[in-house]
Amino acid sequence: MIQFSQVSKFYAGKPVVDDLSLTIADGEFTVLIGTSGSGKSTTLKMINRLVEHDHGKILFAGEEIHAFKPQDLRRRMGYAIQSIGLFPHWTVEQNIATVPQLLKWPKAKIRDRVTELLALLHLEPALFRGRYPHQLSGGQQQRVGVARALAADPEVLLMDEPFGALDPVTRSALQQEVARIHQISGRTVVLVTHDIDEALALGDRIVLLDQGKVVQQGTPRELLQRPATPFVREFFGRSDLGIKLLAQAQVAQRVRPGQAEGEPVAASLTLRDALSLFVARGTRCLPVEDEQGRPLGVLHLDDLVEEGGDGH
Repeated sequence: MIQFSQVSKFYAGKPVVDDLSLTIADGEFTVLIGTSGSGKSTTLKMINRLVEHDHGKILFAGEEIHAFKPQDLRRRMGYAIQSIGLFPHWTVEQNIATVPQLLKWPKAKIRDRVTELLALLHLEPALFRGRYPHQLSGGQQQRVGVARALAADPEVLLMDEPFGALDPVTRSALQQEVARIHQISGRTVVLVTHDIDEALALGDRIVLLDQGKVVQQGTPRELLQRPATPFVREFFGRSDLGIKLLAQAQVAQRVRPGQAEGEPVAASLTLRDALSLFVARGTRCLPVEDEQGRPLGVLHLDDLVEEGGDGH
C-alpha cells in the first residue's frame, strides 16, 4: 500500500528522516512512535506530500507519489491532527462535507454520508449536524475531525497525535472508536503518537523511530518481549513490562471451565483490565461470558500472574 525506499528529509543540512525504508501493508494499523524529534510526524506528512522528501522513493498503491497532483493524493487520504482545524464559521455538517463537496458528490449522498459518520462516532445526527465548532466539547470536536477525515471514504487514514490534547477518559473513548472504525472498514491507518500505551493498544504493527531511523518494528508483543536493543527495552519500560503484556491478551485466551460468584466479565476484556477487577473485587476467580451474555467459564488470578511474567 505505502512503501518508503531509502527516503531522507533534511532541514538546515541535518537529516530529520535518514535513509528510511518501510512498508505499510494494505488494511494494517501502523503506529509510528518515538521521542521528540525522531522524525515520526515528518514521515507521516511525506505520505500525503505536506512535506516533500529530498531523497529516495515513496510509493502509494504502486505508484511514486510525485506521479499524483498533491490535491489528488490528499483526496485519497484522510488526515486528522491534534489541533483539529475545524472551520469555525461552518456547521458540523459543512465541516465533515469538505472533501465530498470538492469531489462534487450529490447533495443527498453527502447528507447520507454525514449522517452515517455522526452515528458511527456516537454523535446524534439530529443534535449535532447544525452545530458550530464552538458549541462542541474538545472530544466532540475531535470526533468531527475524524469524521471529516473519513468523509470521502479514503484508502488511507493518516493521524498525527490526534488525541494528544484530550483528557484521559475522552482520549480512551476515542481510541476505542478509531479501533472499531478500523475493524469495520478495514482501512489502512497510520498513526503518529508519543504515547506508548496508545501505540500498544491500537497498533497491529509498531515502528519505533530514533533520529530519523527505524530502530525496530513489529507487533506490540514482539517489541515488548524481544526488544532489539537496550534503547527499545528502555523506551517501552522494563519496570511495568508484565502489565503491558497483560494488555496485549484477552480474557478469552485464559478462560477455564467452571463457575464463580459475582458479576460476569466480557471475554473481550483485556487481562490488564481483568487484573484491576480482581483487585477491586478482592477475589481470585471471575465468571466470564461471551458477547451474547452466555457463560463461558472462569478466569483465575493465578493464570494472569503467569501471563504477566512472560518476557521477564
